[in-house]
Amino acid sequence: MPLNRRKFLKKSAVTGAGVAVAGAASAPAAQAAEAARAGKPAKRPKRYALTVMGTTDLHGHVFNWDYFKDAEYADKAGNAVGLARISTLVNRVREERGRCNTLLLDAGDTIQGTPLTYYYAKVDPITAKGGPVHPMAQAMNAIGYDAAALGNHEFNYGIETLRRFEQQLHFPLLGANALDAKTQRPAFPPYFMKKFHVPGAPPVKVAVLGLTNPGIAIWDKAFVQGKLTFPGLEEQAAKWVPKLRSMGADVVVVSAHSGTSGTSSYGDQVPYVENAAANVARQVPGIDAILVGHAHVEIPELKVTNEATGRTVVLSEPLCFAERLTLFDIELVFSKGRWEVESVGASLLDSGSVADDPKITKLLTDEHAKVVEYVNQVVGTATATLTTVEARVKDAPIIDLITKVQEDVVKAALAGTEYASLPVVAQASPFSRTSEVPAGEVTIRDLSSLYVYDNTLVAKLMTGAQLRAYLEYSAEYFVQTAADAVVDVEKLTNANGRPDYNYDYVSGFRYEIDIAQPAGSRIRNLTFGGAALDDAQQFVLAVNNYRANGGGAFPFVASAKELWSESTEIRTRIAEWVTAKGVLDPQDFASVDWKLTRNGTPVF
Repeated sequence: MPLNRRKFLKKSAVTGAGVAVAGAASAPAAQAAEAARAGKPAKRPKRYALTVMGTTDLHGHVFNWDYFKDAEYADKAGNAVGLARISTLVNRVREERGRCNTLLLDAGDTIQGTPLTYYYAKVDPITAKGGPVHPMAQAMNAIGYDAAALGNHEFNYGIETLRRFEQQLHFPLLGANALDAKTQRPAFPPYFMKKFHVPGAPPVKVAVLGLTNPGIAIWDKAFVQGKLTFPGLEEQAAKWVPKLRSMGADVVVVSAHSGTSGTSSYGDQVPYVENAAANVARQVPGIDAILVGHAHVEIPELKVTNEATGRTVVLSEPLCFAERLTLFDIELVFSKGRWEVESVGASLLDSGSVADDPKITKLLTDEHAKVVEYVNQVVGTATATLTTVEARVKDAPIIDLITKVQEDVVKAALAGTEYASLPVVAQASPFSRTSEVPAGEVTIRDLSSLYVYDNTLVAKLMTGAQLRAYLEYSAEYFVQTAADAVVDVEKLTNANGRPDYNYDYVSGFRYEIDIAQPAGSRIRNLTFGGAALDDAQQFVLAVNNYRANGGGAFPFVASAKELWSESTEIRTRIAEWVTAKGVLDPQDFASVDWKLTRNGTPVF
């Protein structure tokens, strides 16, 4: 049975910390050899095969549907998304291996990421009296998940929404390193244990330890500060794995919302590693497998050697959005009165290879239809078509819309504070080369597609000199092009492989980017308020959380003083801004503030 928080807190207070780590699985061979020497027939040892299935970073994907395009999901790789597909795969695995021999886990980031999750957090919130059951809870309950780790995005809509979601689940949300700030005791169940029956032998006892991301302390500071703390994965695993072994766990699986790279996007703002899953495998004895999340990459199988025991720990990360299902195949043998893990292998199943499970389709068709209707709701009228087609090389009004919204939100947030008198400037990137807000009726879907990432807004205190360096770094996006060379727009950008999302406009300034000059010497005629920029002047930079936390490695911003942050997506703020205005008129936000030049002559 799942261990709820109240039962866990009572039990953990008296749990011992001793450990008996499973040794190498050579005992059966040794026993057979000893039996042969004694002239006895070798007794065949009992064996058991366990399959642990896993998903991660579902981000609100129930069906193979793109709410921003109002069409079936499609990407260049031909992937399919959604829990309805995962359900089909899970049913197949259970049928092949026996449901009683399988476990189904998730590694976090479930209730944020699509208009579906926004709708049931803000439009028809699950927290309302008599409110709905979250579609992700309905789907995961119907599929029969056994446990899930907390992801950082679970906190995006506040603790009340998270706790309500937790109540709606038929399985535990695990977070061994999500602690109550006052008591420093777990605020969520750290682990889940399940026994698997084996005829003629003791049951196999499997423990699942859940770990989440320390970055929550930064990314959702507004919700968790003073309430929850998030220490490092390594130290908490080192605390809990021995306890689980002392409680008789034959198999220990970790579900970790943390990547494998050993790096952090937030620099030294938090003294714990963001992507620590491989560190946990290396440093903490007694772990057999780790379901990896957070990084949105595909890792069929990664073998890491534990430094203390020399044993292999197998890691696997299924691709996000329910595009893949991880399978850990764990073979155990009963030897000397105990179960030992003999081998662990990992592989992935592709959800694009199967159809939706009709059970999930029937269950959530109504909820899906409500969200489709919502995103196609008209919220305003545009006086002109706005497009990102030329936004990489020309100051486009559609990007000015983003910076204007960000400026207004931050100004309102800082009103009445000591920083209210400082000028607010904003960054934005040309994420898409095809986004368009058409003239005429504008829907929530049109506006949401403009900002395809789940970024939220942060206010940072910066100087003029720092912002000059910021713009100079951004200008490295352009390929150096001589004044007399023919300009090919398709070859003008993405220098040294830099993606479009790591090129920024900064509103409020006027400047030229001289692409004839070498990187580092391109920003010319930089002015603010009609005068040359004062390097000592202070500004508030309205910046997305990815950039604020060091994403893209832009200078100074990650270490700059944070004045304010929130967890509402920027794309939601854009929709709210247009809804309030009613009319989307470029005259209200557009201005030509920068241009590309070569030795002072405009490129376009």
